[in-house]
Amino acid sequence: MRPFSYTTVSTVRSAVLQVSPDPKALYVAGATEVLNLVREGQIAADRLVDIRALPLTSIRPGAEGLHIGALARHVENHPVVRRDYPVLAQALLAGASPQVRNMFTPGGNLLQRTRCSYYRDVRFACNRREPGSGCGALEGNNRYNAIFGGSDHCIAVHPSDLAVALTALDAVVRTQGPAGARSIPIEELYRLPGEEPHRETVLDHGELITGIDVPASRFAARSHYLKIRDRASFAFALVSVAVAVDVRRGVVRDCRIALGGVAPRPWRARAAEAALTGKPLNEESRRAAGQAAASGATPRRHNRFKVAMVERAVARALSEVGD
Repeated sequence: MRPFSYTTVSTVRSAVLQVSPDPKALYVAGATEVLNLVREGQIAADRLVDIRALPLTSIRPGAEGLHIGALARHVENHPVVRRDYPVLAQALLAGASPQVRNMFTPGGNLLQRTRCSYYRDVRFACNRREPGSGCGALEGNNRYNAIFGGSDHCIAVHPSDLAVALTALDAVVRTQGPAGARSIPIEELYRLPGEEPHRETVLDHGELITGIDVPASRFAARSHYLKIRDRASFAFALVSVAVAVDVRRGVVRDCRIALGGVAPRPWRARAAEAALTGKPLNEESRRAAGQAAASGATPRRHNRFKVAMVERAVARALSEVGD
């Protein structure tokens, strides 16, 4: 393992001041991701700054919505989250084993790196890990890779279940960086790969996620998260779906549908939302929404099955929120 220095901090300001001027410094909290990446050579870090002591652990429900601190623990067990934001609790429970959930943090979960085997194995070319080296997945085994939003430089998918659920809830990510505080809609947090797949988010170096705000809405309480994976135990999604619907007088007034496991960022299925809005929530409209969600997909040789899987997963997730 590459040698590194280790520092602890007690304030957000001191954390930012220590990491932002040092390009090889990283934040560490739950350490379920960073230490593995450093050990295996996917990222180079000379310094780790431990932020576990920062006062960012609160879970605060209120009239305007829900605030989740970046270091909050066991969000999925909070009674208000389970009752009013079920898609969030379900995504967190599906995201990892109990042992990992005991350690991970919401902020770190949003920033976890892709599970693409070509990124994780330093023997293979990967533009995300080493810009300009190529993308082994394009002509290799791309079963787990993107069918939306990829480029000729990268077709890796984003792995966070939490991010998919938050996308369906119109969440906003709060940050603090060297230039001050920012509020970033989660849909704007992640970049598509384009020609620079190594730039995964819009965050500046040293910019720290301090919390997540989920606004109150009519659709949050009627929501569901569905994750399809190779095995029922801890595994990353082949396809996942987060749905949230506002149904009044038998008609869908508003909805959100987000997909995971299919794109370099959580994928908002706007065509599916348009197909469902204004319709009764029945078998016909669910099927139409599923077909719309899969429209525009560009699958590769080994992941064509994901197109049909998206169609059926969206319909099935919508069936879980009732007629």
